[in-house]
Amino acid sequence: MKISINKLAKILDGEIIGNEKVTLYNLSKIEDASEGDITFLSNPKYIHWLYKTKASVVIIDRGIDYKAKDTPNLLVVENAYSSFNKLLNLISKKKLEFTGIHKLSSVDKSTVVGKDVSIGKFTTIDSKCKIGNNVFIMDNVSIKSNVTIGDNCVIHSGVRIYEDSIIENECIIHSNSVIGSDGFGYAPDDNGIYIKTPQIGNVHIKSNVEIGSNCSIDRATLGSTFIDEGVKIDNLVQVAHNVKIGKNTVIAGQAGIAGSTVIGKNCQIGGQVGFVGHLKVGDNVRINGQAGVFSNIPDDSIIKGTPAIDERNFNRSYVLFKNFEKVIKDLNFKKGKW
Repeated sequence: MKISINKLAKILDGEIIGNEKVTLYNLSKIEDASEGDITFLSNPKYIHWLYKTKASVVIIDRGIDYKAKDTPNLLVVENAYSSFNKLLNLISKKKLEFTGIHKLSSVDKSTVVGKDVSIGKFTTIDSKCKIGNNVFIMDNVSIKSNVTIGDNCVIHSGVRIYEDSIIENECIIHSNSVIGSDGFGYAPDDNGIYIKTPQIGNVHIKSNVEIGSNCSIDRATLGSTFIDEGVKIDNLVQVAHNVKIGKNTVIAGQAGIAGSTVIGKNCQIGGQVGFVGHLKVGDNVRINGQAGVFSNIPDDSIIKGTPAIDERNFNRSYVLFKNFEKVIKDLNFKKGKW
């Protein structure tokens, strides 16, 4: 990477304060930066690093108050965090270099492949698939028949995509995730032996979704397991059959969502949260880490605990629980039992 501060200012719509002839080579954390590095400061809590950093340029929020004499070169923007994130995205896209279709890959003749598609070695794509334009499919990926992948997607090494899955545009799926495996469906017969329920639906992932590594998104029994636009799923998340996740919901690592649960839009779900099946979770819900969700949740709720309850009720109850022994002693003392 090599970029002038003037070009950077145009990209980020920022104002340069300091030397306008600086050339930059690397992105770094503010505390680790050295000469030639770009970093950012968006939280006034860390203002002391502005005077200690060795970075050549600091991207800084316009609203942060600082002493101009003691700073490195500054690029003043409306939102430093968003600007730095934009820069990271530009650089990460440049790292994906078009390589074409590797000779050690296998693509069925009936599959339609778009323009500027890279397919890595030992990747197999079965019959009647549709691959969009500017798609990167890395090494050792397995794509079964009748899969659709939209434009500008990145499928990392080791991903498995089962038949009939639909992945729309601008999606990223990280290594070793499985899309469209069978849901966990069994019915006991008269002798108590569990008989497998065939899973004949599919998975439908809308645009601008990112799925972390080692996730499992199960296919529906009938219909579709549905992941709506803008959803972000962390590593090691289990999404069971017929689950529906609304727009712009984020789910942290090791969460598990049982079958046929419907989660609304703009929700925030912490790590290791567990949902029983057939629930309805409203829009704009926040669920703290390790919560166990056993009942429906209305819009705009903030919950925590197991079983999960309103956050404020949980905090009040926890104070009593933490001091339970003392509370009992006080009650017994008042009753004259001590």
